[in-house]
Amino acid sequence: MMQTIWFLVILLCLTLYVALDGYDLGIGIGSLFERSRKDRVESVELVATAWDGNESWLILLAVALWGGFPVAFGAILPDLFLPLIVTLFALVLRGASVEFISQSRNPRGIWLWIFGGSSLVAAFGQGFALGTLTSPLHLVNGAYAGTAFGAFSWYSVLMGVTVALGYTALGYGYVKMKTEGGLRLRAAARGSVVALVAIVFGVISLIGINATAAPLNLSTPGRAIAFWALLVFALAGAVMAAITFGRTRTTRNADVLPFAGLVLMTIAVIFAFTIARYPVLVPPELTLTAAQGPRNTMVFLLVGIGLNIPLILFYTWFAHRTFSGKRVHPHNGSAPLEAAIIGSSK
Repeated sequence: MMQTIWFLVILLCLTLYVALDGYDLGIGIGSLFERSRKDRVESVELVATAWDGNESWLILLAVALWGGFPVAFGAILPDLFLPLIVTLFALVLRGASVEFISQSRNPRGIWLWIFGGSSLVAAFGQGFALGTLTSPLHLVNGAYAGTAFGAFSWYSVLMGVTVALGYTALGYGYVKMKTEGGLRLRAAARGSVVALVAIVFGVISLIGINATAAPLNLSTPGRAIAFWALLVFALAGAVMAAITFGRTRTTRNADVLPFAGLVLMTIAVIFAFTIARYPVLVPPELTLTAAQGPRNTMVFLLVGIGLNIPLILFYTWFAHRTFSGKRVHPHNGSAPLEAAIIGSSK
């Protein structure tokens, strides 16, 4: 029972991180293709309101994996040292760039490039790390016995590209939902294309995983039904995003639909993959039972994590609620841009 609760906590943290930090990493990637300095700064300001809260789910995910399944944590960490180090370094640079840009009236161009480039590196690195987890984990007496490069494969690269594309599509969906004018129109046009390409790469990744050491397990009817039902939800989200992304006419709720469809698709795909791999954490056969920690430790740490989850949920809700609606520009161009993010009820 306790191992199932811990697994659900990890799944919750992973899902919220991908959905929330996914869109703000995607905004950063999209900013690389903006020619206007003003639009690139505006992209940063869209992220500045909630990015630190979004990344809190990644920290909680790592703590939950360490506390609930220390064997898996101890085995996975050295296996992913290189991609994780690159990813974390990119996230640090990205956070610094957001602060330097937000607090400056005339931010230097180098920080705008660092914001976009580090977002791309972080997104690719996360996908690369996930893809690496489909390779067999070499353990000797419960300790990692592989090399720093032994788990890298073609599937790691494929997942890196897929995740980067998926995040970019989420970013364009969020930009369309929150902005007006030319930035919104470009997000609609580019988002339609990126979302379609991301879906194609997602299908390829779904098919390709069966050629790795972590194939989908649909051996029981219940598992197979749940898996395909979730993919139907993912397809519904993809169709909703595809139909509404390119609409340029602004209505009360139309701009929310592309982002909502992509979030639905993302969550459904994560759950589908989880069902198809449960209870194996890491291939070839490291299961929840084999990786779990001492029961007393799990109970003790669950109290702390259980107290933090509602706090981060509240902060996430409060930040997005406070800055809800379209972003409104002040008439005084000399005012700091961060002060220009005004919630509206359009």
